[in-house]
Amino acid sequence: MLTDDSHGTLRDIICNTKRMKHLIALIVTLFCAVHAQAEHPVEFQVQLLAIDANEGCAIADYDDDGKLDISAGRNWYRNPGSKGTWVPRPVRLIEDKGGYVHSNGEYAYDVDGDGLTDVVAGSFWLKPVHWYKNPGKDKLKMGHLWKQNLLVETNQNTNEIGVLMDVDLNDDGKPEWLANQWNKNAPLMIWYRDEKGQFKGHQVGPKNGHGIGLGDINNDGRDDILVGSGWYERPKGNPYAGPWTYHADWDRQFSCPMIVRDVNSDGKNDIIFGNPHNFGVFVWISEGFDGTGKFKHKEVKLDESWSQAHAIHMADLDGDGKDELITGKRVFGHNGRDPGAKDPPILVYYTWDKKFDSFKRHVIAEGNVGIGLQIRTADLDADGDNDIVVAGKDGTQIVWNKRK
Repeated sequence: MLTDDSHGTLRDIICNTKRMKHLIALIVTLFCAVHAQAEHPVEFQVQLLAIDANEGCAIADYDDDGKLDISAGRNWYRNPGSKGTWVPRPVRLIEDKGGYVHSNGEYAYDVDGDGLTDVVAGSFWLKPVHWYKNPGKDKLKMGHLWKQNLLVETNQNTNEIGVLMDVDLNDDGKPEWLANQWNKNAPLMIWYRDEKGQFKGHQVGPKNGHGIGLGDINNDGRDDILVGSGWYERPKGNPYAGPWTYHADWDRQFSCPMIVRDVNSDGKNDIIFGNPHNFGVFVWISEGFDGTGKFKHKEVKLDESWSQAHAIHMADLDGDGKDELITGKRVFGHNGRDPGAKDPPILVYYTWDKKFDSFKRHVIAEGNVGIGLQIRTADLDADGDNDIVVAGKDGTQIVWNKRK
């Protein structure tokens, strides 16, 4: 028989049980909400800006209004803010040649130090590298062309891609120009500014090849250079005092860039790359070096379902502080002669766990967005996440990050 006290105890148990259920439900709800914020895939929305054969792009505040703009080949696109329209505005005139535009990548940089961001651009077959002077706000409003100036006379005309390096090798505060050649027997050259501010060429070594990467592959604290036919070990001290040590540890075609990064958190840097003119996205997991000093690795295939991953890029898409791998199909990299060239274009990103025990592909867009030679990311609409810009033979496009 239940007494009044026992009835009170029972009521307390029931009430406490209900409170506990509500507390558990609240905890589950909060956990699911946090989990949902980091869940993949992130949603995206595609916006086409223009269609031409240009394959390079850059992001910068060209008109100095506090908003990030886009440059891509012949045009730049002023960021109109949330209520405006992105429209093409002229930068330069570029000739077409055999299905390609004389533009194999571009970079935003204030070359002449006047406080305005200029455009630096190379070409596949032309030996000079030019920079285009930002004409300033008033002339930008009126659609003036940007004056062409010589940056570097390279004397090289098998340029797979030119790179205005974001790593300052000689610590002079100025980026260097590095030219990757698809001709394996072309020398690897870096152009840097001397004491007088003039660009000076330094031969890193005699070999080159399709693909370029910059990173510390041997974990000695100095950035090495990777090319299609092997890698160059950066020496101690002045990087331009002499040639770098060359290691012919591989010979194949790689993406531009190859990314050097420790993907499995074991303290050794690995190599991430795409197959630029065939199927596949890969990671070489570093196993150190053998007795002869050769780079040992285990190859992991991230994906072999589509072709021509000519460019790869890493950025944080979901806001969790960790970078994802972004890449896609280069549209008609060899004008339709590559395997899978006529398959639909695709843009994807990959995630993996800390130890690289599992990984997954997430489709950003398929059928209407591929890539060219560069993938750029930045928060174009100032909403707190990274948007994607690509330029290729199916157009210059913004892929808006719609992460909630």
